[in-house]
Amino acid sequence: MDRARRPRSVLAALTAALLAVPALTALSSPAGAADADVAVNGGFESGLTGWTCTAGTAVDSPVHSGRSALQATPAGSDNAQCSQTVTVQPDAQYTLSGYVRGSYVYLGASGTGTTDVSAWTQSAPDWQKLGTTFRTGPATTKVTIYTHGWYGTGAYQADDITLVGPGGSGTGQPPAAPAGLKATSVTSSSVGLSWSAVTGATSYALYRDGSRVQSVTGTSATVSGLAASTAYSFQVTAVNAAGESAKSAAVTATTSAGTGTGGGPSDLPAHALVGYLHASFANGAGYTRLADVPDSWDVIDLAFGEPTSVASGDIRFNRCPGGGTSRSSGAESGGECPGVESDADFKAAIKAKQAAGKKVLISIGGQNGQVQLTTTAARDAFVTSVSKIIDTWGLDGLDVDFEGHSLSLNANDTDFKNPTTPVVVNLISALKTLKAKYGTKFVLTMAPETFFVQNGYQFYGTGKWGGQDPRCGAYLPVIHALRDDLTLLHVQDYNSGPIMGLDNQYHSMGGADFHIAMTDMLLTGFPVAGDPNNVFPPLRPDQVAIGMPASTNAGNGYVSPSEVTKTLDCLTKKANCGSYATHGTWPALRGLMTWSINWDRFANGEFSKTFDGYFG
Repeated sequence: MDRARRPRSVLAALTAALLAVPALTALSSPAGAADADVAVNGGFESGLTGWTCTAGTAVDSPVHSGRSALQATPAGSDNAQCSQTVTVQPDAQYTLSGYVRGSYVYLGASGTGTTDVSAWTQSAPDWQKLGTTFRTGPATTKVTIYTHGWYGTGAYQADDITLVGPGGSGTGQPPAAPAGLKATSVTSSSVGLSWSAVTGATSYALYRDGSRVQSVTGTSATVSGLAASTAYSFQVTAVNAAGESAKSAAVTATTSAGTGTGGGPSDLPAHALVGYLHASFANGAGYTRLADVPDSWDVIDLAFGEPTSVASGDIRFNRCPGGGTSRSSGAESGGECPGVESDADFKAAIKAKQAAGKKVLISIGGQNGQVQLTTTAARDAFVTSVSKIIDTWGLDGLDVDFEGHSLSLNANDTDFKNPTTPVVVNLISALKTLKAKYGTKFVLTMAPETFFVQNGYQFYGTGKWGGQDPRCGAYLPVIHALRDDLTLLHVQDYNSGPIMGLDNQYHSMGGADFHIAMTDMLLTGFPVAGDPNNVFPPLRPDQVAIGMPASTNAGNGYVSPSEVTKTLDCLTKKANCGSYATHGTWPALRGLMTWSINWDRFANGEFSKTFDGYFG
């Protein structure tokens, strides 16, 4: 959605006007001998603890000092302000300072009881110190300090923010860092931790690989939702009303290998190649008979089953029409799909593929198949009609390829762990029903677009203040609710706009870097909409395949075989990674997905040959 942005000429005028305000000049009055820094977590070493931010997150690069800094990205209607309210003494002098990077970055104080002040810079390509001073009013006991950027001007960073002056009555001190952190139990998906109590602490915050994941009041906790056979680093901090302590010494624990595959059948190969077969239509790639699909393909998604109407939930699978029937072969000639096999031959090919260890699924949706389960009646129709397709053709399971406007979130639906939007809740219910009906051998895969998954790191639904696209991150509650039933998630890393990765940099299609960054997010987990208290847990590596177009004809975002190899090297071996630093190494990564088998065949099998050459 386009929103009006302040034009550059207005910003120039703003520059001239603001430079004339005396309060913007950095003053340097010496602090008194008894003065102290009364700001909490001004170096952002404890994430955003103590700060309230509209669009901020703690990053490990770039930093002015220490291990963390603030990064925030303004939007068309949001200046990405981060603020905290500090207890001060009345009629006292304070000095506010901090380091910033970016364009049109502000540092200020409000509610001073006298003159509210701020300092700013028009352009700081590297760290620049801002500072100002103020005197509190005769009755002032609380002051809000803040930093922000300017609407639509790009990300900024801030670090080492201090407010030096007399401590307010009852401000106290943050507690000491906890000691004695240790792992007490380990499973394939969780780690139990304990530590010594800290005097004055009212709660404790747990960090996994530097990201805050949990808050507890006791001295033990279990971190769950972890990937099997993966090493994690844990730290803990102590918290009270005055702030958060430094982090404890780190403890590393490696989850066990586990005994099951969760949502997947045990007979999938360790590394699988997934492809879509144009079964209900033809395009420039031409029609490929199922029996002619090469043995390289381990999971074959029949594209597509589509609804009779957007909200009906009634899914139909209509095979691609041919022309007249050949008496000699039984195949149809002419029409949209000349040479299409008969239904009997199609069923026979399905059984032959299954006998060879392949999985054949019905894929629901696609670009043109919008599915919105807005009612329980639509939900039930979905279950009934999909079951009929699976039973009629003898399929192994279901691929959910909901695109476009199939999934979106209502304005008040803000927690991916507890969704309330009917189209989301009903889809989750329908998929759980199908999984329960067909049992442990049922294959369930999903193929969302990046906008519906990784984009949730920055934005979720309409946002706290509205105005965002309600589809942002809308697949996250579905994936999370089905993670124990999910065989494979293969996000479409194509036809995508730039997406912010865990390094808080935007990544664009066209090279290994994009695939590495997007996959790292799935295998590491991430705070949804930047909220460190609302983390989407990582998926198991055996649940993840990387979606790529098979050729330049198949879709935007094609990468060459050498870039595919770089991607796999980085994620499975932590080699050949380039500029992006992953948060782990996952030799058990399941494999690759592509659109499509037909386009790969059209390109002389380049994609499947790359996969076979890598995994053998």
